[in-house]
Amino acid sequence: MFSGLSAFPITPLNEDGIDAAAYGRLVQRLAAAGVDSIGALGSTGCYPYLSRAERARAAQLAVEHADGVPVMVGIGALRTRDVLALAEDAQKAGASAVLLAPVSYHALTADEVYGLYETVTRHLSIPLCVYDNPGTTRFHFSDELHGRIAQLPHVGSIKIPGVPADPVEAAQRVGRLRALIPDSVTIGVSGDWFGATGLNAGCEAWYSVIGGLFPQTTLAISRAASKEQATRLSERLQPYWDLIARHGGSLRVTASALEILGLVPGPCLPRPLQSLAAADRAELARLIDTLELA
Repeated sequence: MFSGLSAFPITPLNEDGIDAAAYGRLVQRLAAAGVDSIGALGSTGCYPYLSRAERARAAQLAVEHADGVPVMVGIGALRTRDVLALAEDAQKAGASAVLLAPVSYHALTADEVYGLYETVTRHLSIPLCVYDNPGTTRFHFSDELHGRIAQLPHVGSIKIPGVPADPVEAAQRVGRLRALIPDSVTIGVSGDWFGATGLNAGCEAWYSVIGGLFPQTTLAISRAASKEQATRLSERLQPYWDLIARHGGSLRVTASALEILGLVPGPCLPRPLQSLAAADRAELARLIDTLELA
């Protein structure tokens, strides 16, 4: 469950809510490509913008269309009460795992974050992935806190926010965390431009947004025959990584790419979020063509 390429699709929306037909097609496309797992309702899945009912529906749709590929469902919310309700919904939908970030408005302490995971894992019957995403939660995990949480029941993986660009430093960073967690808990890299470096450094999983958009391109990197080949394939995508950086992350680029490819009707993001404007959209279309993204 917590190894290989985990592909995170967007949750396409329309005026009535989730575009169930489009979402089902996106999940089916990932399953047909042969990804190792599917991450529903991650950050690119726009989980904070959805109601509980919409999130339960998205979880059901993902499992129904995954054709047996394991599905991990995001359950992050402001209150522990709501996280537990979302965990129940994910388990009822048939999710193979849940993904939990320490979502907050007021800054959380380390003890509060530990308490969240301790409470949630006591109520789970499926594995949990710890979602370390300071870019959105503004909470910075220490390796020591990861080590404490990793001892809890049902914790199966830690989704870290990238690694250093230098391969030696990346391996050292993964090694420091690995020394503090059980062997049964995997480490997964996120931030797609860090994917190849993270895998080369010893991460067992790549939790990937581009995997939910261009699965064939991403599978080629994650299953490369050598570290050098993985690095070359990732470096080839530098213009795409640069475009993402200019727009503050993957979400708007991903939504625009799906609309350009005709995989979802536009607009597909929850307002006030918007996809790319005309000039950037044209640049993205050129990159999809010249980089042969698929």
